[in-house]
Amino acid sequence: MNDSTPAQQATPDTVGELVCSARGCRAAPAWGVLWNNPKLHTTERRKVWLACDGHREHLSEYLRVRDFLRDVVPVDDLVRSEP
Repeated sequence: MNDSTPAQQATPDTVGELVCSARGCRAAPAWGVLWNNPKLHTTERRKVWLACDGHREHLSEYLRVRDFLRDVVPVDDLVRSEP
């Protein structure tokens, strides 16, 4: 696994702050990469990875080759829910 592979879990110090989902990246996200795994999620469900400009294409391609990518939207268009 390389340093651009998406992180699997939020840690207590990242809860509440938005950071890119690429492993090791602490940049502010500019994009919401929306996806779902059709074997696990209903058609309308969307999971979200956050991506900075530098990791947008990598994260999108990672999901695209698995047929999980649904959409990429500006992070400001996402509805943020509180934990």
